[in-house]
Amino acid sequence: MMNLSTMIAYGYRHCTPPIKQLLNYTTFLHLHLHHHHHHHHLQGRPLSFNSLNLPNLNLLLTGNCLFFRMQRFWIGNGINKNKQMVEHLQRYGVISSMKVAEVMETIDRALFVPDGASAYADSPMAIGYNATISAPHMHATCLQLLEQNLQPGMHALDVGSGTGYLTACFAIMVGPQGRAVGVEHIPELVASSIKNIEKSAAAPLLKEGSLSVHAGDGRQGWPECAPYDAIHVGAAAPEIPQALLDQLKPGGRMVIPVGNMFQDLKVVDKNMDGSISIRSETSVRYVPLTSRDAQLRGY
Repeated sequence: MMNLSTMIAYGYRHCTPPIKQLLNYTTFLHLHLHHHHHHHHLQGRPLSFNSLNLPNLNLLLTGNCLFFRMQRFWIGNGINKNKQMVEHLQRYGVISSMKVAEVMETIDRALFVPDGASAYADSPMAIGYNATISAPHMHATCLQLLEQNLQPGMHALDVGSGTGYLTACFAIMVGPQGRAVGVEHIPELVASSIKNIEKSAAAPLLKEGSLSVHAGDGRQGWPECAPYDAIHVGAAAPEIPQALLDQLKPGGRMVIPVGNMFQDLKVVDKNMDGSISIRSETSVRYVPLTSRDAQLRGY
């Protein structure tokens, strides 16, 4: 029998987006109310709505995660090892593939987060330059969605590669006969991501050349290594960039957040005849995909 947390996680992913949002926050309120009613009853004090210490709604709109904070599957304090993080993602049903679990165990998230950060907390983190590293559950979700397009020998593009974490995961999955390309428009992040990768299990692939990270406008893709079996975009676009559609191989898949205030994680499949199929996977909240200057100005 599933525990409550697992049911919430499962229910969220199998509802329409508005219902997901309502379900999550309603469940959150229910849990808070139940806990506080019990606590105040024991203390002999009346229950006050203002005493509930509910979260600021603005704080629920955080970068690069599922839309509502209820979808953070754990708090980081008890997660101090990369393997435990992966096991939690498996327990909550975010990871169902052994291959995805294996690659996330191989690439240690701690090597890619800022010094002093809670590396394994299920939360996005600021990495400077108004950019973030996504929450672990979002990395896992995207790897799951792209798994069949990250087979050995395939080509993968990571747009807005940031810390290099997901690019490194792609490289491990496609292997030395494949090609994993990260594109990031902040040169300082490109330099630091290469240093991160050099400390990770993907270092040999970087040295051999099957993994590379480049400074550039990811909205234009990276034509040199196209077409791609898999494209991941780590920031929300107002619409899907045509250049990325053009660089997607027939039979390929792109995962991209689309929208402004309200965003959906879109799964874009290019059929063998070149036609495009698009579906929405879930509601998310990502930083915007924009120009370098706009990003540095704070959008």
